[in-house]
Amino acid sequence: MKKALEHSPTKERLIEAAERLMLAKGYEATSVEKICRQADLTKGSFFHYFGSKEDLARVVLDRFVSTRFQAFQQAPFLKKRDPLQRVYGYVDFAIELSRNPQAINGCLLGNFAQELSHTRPKIRSRCAHHFVQWADALRQDLERAKAKHRPKTAIDAHSLAEHFIAVMEGSLILAKANQDMKVVEKNLSHYKRYLKSLFEG
Repeated sequence: MKKALEHSPTKERLIEAAERLMLAKGYEATSVEKICRQADLTKGSFFHYFGSKEDLARVVLDRFVSTRFQAFQQAPFLKKRDPLQRVYGYVDFAIELSRNPQAINGCLLGNFAQELSHTRPKIRSRCAHHFVQWADALRQDLERAKAKHRPKTAIDAHSLAEHFIAVMEGSLILAKANQDMKVVEKNLSHYKRYLKSLFEG
């Protein structure tokens, strides 16, 4: 019986190794053998916890998203009382995270969505679910900002939230292609200026 729900140091080593490799190399280029080698474990240890590489990848994806969500939930900008300032702070915090040298590997959620949507329907479904949750988290403060500040033109908070995701994920693709994370900061700053033109311009 697989023990995918069991917590253990061995399982964590497998998850961490898989995340590092899948971020750097992609899903298809990351074999079970490479994961075990990176974690310094045997294939027997792998199959004790996971029935397949895809089973592990879904766990890795969910944890990757959860970790990023928690980082935003604990960020200082959430203490701001004004919802519009929280939205600006959200964008600023994303810029701050993009300055981490490890960010050049991109976002596992976006990477999986691009690589696996046509070949791994279960992973595609998880990606879609996480994108919906991501957009909804930002949408809530955009709705509150819309109610409080009355933007100069009609806006769709959900569309604006998805616009942020598109800018973020697209910028990460460009950053990887050019090996330059500054493009992320440039494009997110442009998005912030666009928001200000809607609410303050």
